[in-house]
Amino acid sequence: MLKILKKVQFSSDQNRMQKIADVENAVKEFKEKKNKNLNFLLKNRFSWMKEFIKKEDRGLEVGAGGGFSKKFILNKNFKISDLAQYEHLDYKNVDAQNTKHKDNFYDFIIAVNMIHHVPYPMKFFNEMNRILKKGGKLIIQEANCSLIFQLITIIMRHEGFDFTKDVWSEKVALSDERDVWSGNIAVPHLIFDENKPFDKKLGFKFKIIHQKLYECFVFLNSGGVSSKTYYLPLNNFFLNILGFIDKILIKLFPSIFVMGRQIVLEKK
Repeated sequence: MLKILKKVQFSSDQNRMQKIADVENAVKEFKEKKNKNLNFLLKNRFSWMKEFIKKEDRGLEVGAGGGFSKKFILNKNFKISDLAQYEHLDYKNVDAQNTKHKDNFYDFIIAVNMIHHVPYPMKFFNEMNRILKKGGKLIIQEANCSLIFQLITIIMRHEGFDFTKDVWSEKVALSDERDVWSGNIAVPHLIFDENKPFDKKLGFKFKIIHQKLYECFVFLNSGGVSSKTYYLPLNNFFLNILGFIDKILIKLFPSIFVMGRQIVLEKK
C-alpha cells in the first residue's frame, strides 16, 4: 500500500463536502432520480452481492444509512438497520457491535462502507459471527485506501486515515465514539490485507470466499452518497465508458486508483 502520510485527521468543521451526512436529503434526491451517476454507482455496489444471496434467505443490512440496498436486494426477508431513527429503517437504533438480535439467525448480512466507521471492528466481527447461521455470509463493500483516495481525503478533509491504529483492539477506539460519522478509511486495509493477523484473530470464525478491487472515477463522479460534492452529470452510455476506464486503471495500477473493495466472509 502506497502512503502519502501514515495518518491524517480532520475535525468536522474542516470538512469540505456539502450536506455532510444528510441522509434524509440523500434519500429524497435518490427517490427523485436527480442523479443518474449515483444510481449507477449504487447499482454496481449492490448487484454483485446477489451471487451470494438465495431468494429465500433471511438477511440484514447494518449501518444502512439511506437504505439504498432495498432497491437492488429484493428479497422479501431482507431488513435494514442503523444506529439512527430514520423512518425508512426496518430496525432503528441498532448498534452493529451489539445488535441484540437472535443467535444464528441470518443467512446473510450486508455492510456497505460502514466498517471503517466502527469504533471496535473486533466487536463488530464477533457480533456478526454470533447472529449469522453456520455457512452464513457477511457481504462487505468497503473503502480501499489507495493513493488517489488518500489524496482526495486530504483535499476534501473528509473523514481521514490512520495506518498506525491497532484494528484488533477492543479497548482503544478507531473512530470517535461520540460521532457515528467519524471514520478511518485505512481500516479495511489493516484488516484484510494483513493475512497473518486476520487468520489469528478471525480465521477460526470466518473464511474469505470472495475478494475483488473496484471503483475509481465512477465513485469520484457520483456526487457522493450521503455527503455531497460536485459532479459532472452523465447518461448511461458515458457512465459505462467511465466504468470501463476504471477497470483498466484498476487492473494496471491498483495501488494508485482503486477506491473500493468487495469482500465476502463465510461463517465457519
